[in-house]
Amino acid sequence: MSLLSDPIKKLPPDSKGKVRYRFVVDVGVDPETGKRKQLRRTFDSLKEAKAEYASISNRRNERSFVPPSKITVNEWLDRWLAMKSDDLEETTIYNYTITLERVRGKLGEIRLQDLTEEHVEEWRDWALAHGRVRGKRAGTPLGVTSVDMSLARLKEALGRAVTRRLVYVNVAAHVTIPRRARKEERKNREEVQPWNVQEVQKFIHGIMGERLYAALLLSLMGLRPAEVCGLRWEDVDLENATIIIANTRTMMGNRYVVEKDTKSLAGERALPLPAPVLAALKAFRALQAEERLALGEAYTASGYVLVHETGVAFTIKQFRRRAYRLMQLLGLRRVRLYLARAACFTYLANCGVPDHILARWAGHKNIKTTKRWYVKPDVEDLRGAATTWEGLHGGAAEGQA
Repeated sequence: MSLLSDPIKKLPPDSKGKVRYRFVVDVGVDPETGKRKQLRRTFDSLKEAKAEYASISNRRNERSFVPPSKITVNEWLDRWLAMKSDDLEETTIYNYTITLERVRGKLGEIRLQDLTEEHVEEWRDWALAHGRVRGKRAGTPLGVTSVDMSLARLKEALGRAVTRRLVYVNVAAHVTIPRRARKEERKNREEVQPWNVQEVQKFIHGIMGERLYAALLLSLMGLRPAEVCGLRWEDVDLENATIIIANTRTMMGNRYVVEKDTKSLAGERALPLPAPVLAALKAFRALQAEERLALGEAYTASGYVLVHETGVAFTIKQFRRRAYRLMQLLGLRRVRLYLARAACFTYLANCGVPDHILARWAGHKNIKTTKRWYVKPDVEDLRGAATTWEGLHGGAAEGQA
């Protein structure tokens, strides 16, 4: 018998007299258990058995063989999220979990090794048409960005499954959002521009008597809402007019507060305080001292800059609500509090602040991030370019050939 056929055993005839062929092959170490794993396969003909044995042997030697597994997409996503939890912030894992929930309902019960590109494409098309599953808008389309984020996380999880030799290929690798869907959303969605200079100044003048004046100025000088909520008085140097951004306070699902380091290493930074912000912080510090004296032992010495009259720190949700209420009272366009960053960086960029300073102020490692997401000139910001173009025109008389 040839070397190839040695592992293939001829089985005794069954009750119907049918002869079958079987082999058992070592397929390496199970990546999940660390134990050696064997695969047993049975065929109706010797030819089929030889072909499959040769195929498995070649793929095993090339380290591309994937042993059969009954693990489902849901089970793998659970394992993947558990692995990622060691490397990512709690809030990021929460966002990943919510993002992948959109996938689980349609794809979760499919065996991971049975998942196909067609399955993923069908889910994408369903999500773009009917993807919302909760609330009053259930059954309506998910936004392109939401579907794209879910696809990105699924691709990442399946890529890790390939590395773990649970699947041969990443079947989601080439699934993308159709260009038609992106264009349709851009056509129907109105992009909200950040406040212009006049709106910012109207807001500032309108809140000068507001207790949270200093905190709102910090937002308008480009701090993220979570950075404002996480700022502690120990990080504020009133004598040297500087602050250290090293701590954030945000919320997960608007349910409970999460305190953590800055979003990235670049996010941890020292910033100088403009004179109006410095004056507002000094006044706020003095006001809090009066409030503490009035309440005595009932006052909570939390150490945060943004606190209620009782000393209890504001949540990011409470801070946003106060800002939106003030916008309404002042008759201003309601924009996300986060867009105060864009108003700040658009103005600084228009005023010629160098790119490296702008990125450092924003807490970004790369100026491309700042310019892509936070520098949003409007038509009035472009007036200077129109004036410059007049030099190209050369002042020729109207109607001149």
